[in-house]
Amino acid sequence: MAKSRKISSGRRMPGLFDGLDDFNTEAGSDFRIIPEKKMEEIARQMNRETVNSDTIDELPPMNVADKVFFMSFGSGSSGNCSYVGDREGGFLIDAGVEVAKVVDGLRRNGVSMERVKGICLTHDHGDHIRDVYGLLRRYRHLRVYCTPKTLNGILRRHNVSRRIKDYHAPIYKEFPFKIGNFEITAFDVMHDGADNAGYFITHGDVNFAVATDLGCISERVDYYMRRATHIVIEANYDLQMLREGRYPEYLKARIEAANGHLDNRVTAQFLADIYTPRLRNVFLCHLSHDNNTPQKALGAVATALATVGVKNLGSGFDCLNEPDAPPSQLHLVALPRFDASLLYPLEP
Repeated sequence: MAKSRKISSGRRMPGLFDGLDDFNTEAGSDFRIIPEKKMEEIARQMNRETVNSDTIDELPPMNVADKVFFMSFGSGSSGNCSYVGDREGGFLIDAGVEVAKVVDGLRRNGVSMERVKGICLTHDHGDHIRDVYGLLRRYRHLRVYCTPKTLNGILRRHNVSRRIKDYHAPIYKEFPFKIGNFEITAFDVMHDGADNAGYFITHGDVNFAVATDLGCISERVDYYMRRATHIVIEANYDLQMLREGRYPEYLKARIEAANGHLDNRVTAQFLADIYTPRLRNVFLCHLSHDNNTPQKALGAVATALATVGVKNLGSGFDCLNEPDAPPSQLHLVALPRFDASLLYPLEP
């Protein structure tokens, strides 16, 4: 039997816009070209703001048609890190991937590290924080955004310089904060870290919910996911593969626990339950190397969505390169475990 869905109320890229080949910019693109001098001016201003102040940027007036972009550099127990940004800048979510891989992935898409304003950490496990101090030490304008409990968990569990505290911008769950043009709200998720958070990210009409590493669908996860136009959510394991696999029994039990990880079928049923036509993209993250495959995760979600009438699924945003392709009701992507993904546009 699949693990039941549990509700818990008490617990807990010249630049980005020149030649994005993956998106066929000659076919209906509305990318704006920002002059190089202007980009340098923006970068210098961003750097001054972050270096000279520990406060988070105020949200300026903005055009809701401005594009938001998402990219993953790795997703799974080997390391997790992703980027969310717009034309002016953005931030990382987690820092468990080698610094060079993150910097190179951004550079190939025209995003310099000077435009990355900070790192939002979801929790204190090594595959999410392993390279955080390496990034902070190399790019000293960065700030690390996490709850005080998460910072304490990092210092207690890992061999990390205590100077990380010099870069810390404390955040608190359910209290929105701002990084550049983004308003972000951390919310509670059920996992076995010191203090585990998902993030609800708003930018104009784009509402982006991220929840990786969670063992069940809590009320707060349900609340924010239902408001999202784009979702990153864990689909960690296939139950049969886990139970018949080589893991020791104590580890299998930990994974199946309510504060462990999500079974494909639980994720799939939840996405079917909350689906509305407003939902544009679903990114499945943190797939297990030993107990899952992208085909199984995508298949489970596609099957569940079909029961609520979602049958025209885009995969990998192929339609962006095929102008004559029929529009998809929803794009569904399994994020690569070891490799960088495409730079995905998140449309309102």
